[in-house]
Amino acid sequence: MLSRRKFLSVAAAGAGAILVSPQIVFASVATDRRFVFVIQRGAADGLNIVVPYADPAYANLRGALAIDTSNAPKLDGTFALHPALAQTAAMYASRQALFVHAVASPYRDRSHFDGQNVLETGGTSPYQMKDGWLNRLVAQLPATRENAIAFAPTVPMALRGSAAVTSYAPSALPQAPDDLLTRVSQLYDQDAQLRPLWESAMTARGLAGDASARQDPASLGKLAAGFLSREDGPRIAMIETGGWDTHSAQNARLANQLKALDTMLAALRDGMGPAWSKTTVVVATEFGRTAAANGTGGTDHGTGSVAMVLGGSVTGGRVIADWPGLAAHNLYEARDLKPTTSLDALIAGTAGESLGLDPQRTAAALFGTGASSRPLTGIVRV
Repeated sequence: MLSRRKFLSVAAAGAGAILVSPQIVFASVATDRRFVFVIQRGAADGLNIVVPYADPAYANLRGALAIDTSNAPKLDGTFALHPALAQTAAMYASRQALFVHAVASPYRDRSHFDGQNVLETGGTSPYQMKDGWLNRLVAQLPATRENAIAFAPTVPMALRGSAAVTSYAPSALPQAPDDLLTRVSQLYDQDAQLRPLWESAMTARGLAGDASARQDPASLGKLAAGFLSREDGPRIAMIETGGWDTHSAQNARLANQLKALDTMLAALRDGMGPAWSKTTVVVATEFGRTAAANGTGGTDHGTGSVAMVLGGSVTGGRVIADWPGLAAHNLYEARDLKPTTSLDALIAGTAGESLGLDPQRTAAALFGTGASSRPLTGIVRV
C-alpha cells in the first residue's frame, strides 16, 4: 500500500518529474526585467569560442585545433566567433550580444568542483560561502509569491540560500488527469504539512502550461521563455549546461556544444517575444583551458576564458578585452590565457544594471564589501 507521501510523489509525476540535464532554476521577483545565468560546467574553451585570430601566437599554440576563421564571423580586427554560433553572431550584429574575454573568477587552481563552487557562491576560495550569489541577488528585490522556483531535481549552488525555493521539473509521462489532481487536492486540503507542498507543485504546473517536456536545446529555450515571458512568471533564471570538458577530440565536441548553446539561446530569444527587450543573459564557465593543444586533440584545464552577455537590453556589438596576448611570456603560469577582467565584476555590474539596482551595492551584496574590483558597468541599458 502506498503511503500518503509516496502517493503524493506519484500523483505529482504527471505535473513534474526529474529533468536529468540540463537544468533550469527560476526565481520570481517584483520587476518586469529578466536576468538569466547560464553556467557552462566543465571549463569552456574561450580561445576557440571567441577566437583571437589576429594574435600571432594563436595558430602556433593551437596547431590543428586552431579555428579556421575564413568563414567565421569577424567581431572586430582581433576576434572572430566560432562558426557554430550562427544565431549568437546575428545577435551580435544587431547589438544584442557582447563578449568579455580574458575573464575569470578569483579561483586559480584547476578543479572543476572547487572552481564551480567559487563561481556559484561568489567567494574567493572553495566552500568559503554557504549560499549562492544568485540567491543573494533574489534577496535584493521585493519578492512576490515564492522567492524562487527550481526547474530541476536539485537546486544549484548559485541559488541556494535564505530565499525560499520550490521546484518544477518536466516529465515525459502523460499528464495526470484533472480528476486525479482534484482528488489529491481534497486529500491534502486539511493537512497543514503537505497542503503547501501540493499547492506549490500545482502553481508550478500552471506556470509550465503546455511547455514541452523534452530536453533538446530548442525545447529547453522555449520552455524557459514560456516561464519567463509570463507577466506572473519568474524573473530570474539559471540554466545549467554540461559537457564542456574537452580533453580530447575537441573540435567536433566543441562545435556540437556551441551549436546546442546557440540553438537554446535563439529559442529563448524567440520565445520571449516583447519581453526580450528587458532580458539579460550571462553565460560563463568555471575556468578556461590551456592556450596550447595537448597530445590528444584537446586542451587541458586552464584559467582565463570568455563570458557572453546577450539580450534585448544589452549594449552589444563589441568585445570587451584588456587582451594580455598569447606570447609565452604573457601566459599565466606559462600555460594559460592570463585573466585581466574579473568575472565577479562583470556579474555584479550586469546583474545590477539589468534589474535596476545600484551596481556598487549589488557587488557588495553578491561578492562582499571586500570585492577585488569595482563592478563592470555600461553593459546594459538602464
